[in-house]
Amino acid sequence: MAAVKRAYLAVYNWAVFFGWAQVLYFAVDALLRSGDEAVYAAVERPLQLAQTAAVLEILHGLVGLVRSPVSATLPQIGSRLFVTWGILWSFPEVRTHILVSSLVISWSVTEIIRYSFFGTKELFGTAPSSLLWLRYSSFLVMYPTDISSEVGLIYIALQFIKASEKYCIRMPNKWNYSFDYFYASILVLLVYIPG
Repeated sequence: MAAVKRAYLAVYNWAVFFGWAQVLYFAVDALLRSGDEAVYAAVERPLQLAQTAAVLEILHGLVGLVRSPVSATLPQIGSRLFVTWGILWSFPEVRTHILVSSLVISWSVTEIIRYSFFGTKELFGTAPSSLLWLRYSSFLVMYPTDISSEVGLIYIALQFIKASEKYCIRMPNKWNYSFDYFYASILVLLVYIPG
């Protein structure tokens, strides 16, 4: 059973690695050819697939396939899915902003390092020290870029969220419930502070 688990995790990690490598290639190509405005259009589908594939990591933690605690995995994946689907996909007005380029490149580099590290570790039982160093050191540069891009894009989207009232539920309704996506997005921004 351990061999099946390792084989599955190796395939999973390398498949997602190649997804993120594709995102990085398309992002850099679009950036060099056409500038920041073209990056999201070039990476949209592969970005959505690669980022959404991370939901499996929550499942891996829940069923005990990996030792990562779900309490640590869930907020990271949740925030990235929120930006991917709740901001970039939902509000096209922010897709051409320069922060999309920094976000996509930061996410891609981080995930290429991470998935190649875990893929190598599952395949060979260990990873080279250079990959280990990259895995645990690159966050010093990538994390601030990643977080500031995520927060910046959510902040920029707030005006479009408020104006569109997308995903809002107003009263009266049969559930006697209301929800305001604008305030929910502000709450997400506030969660970044302690997170």
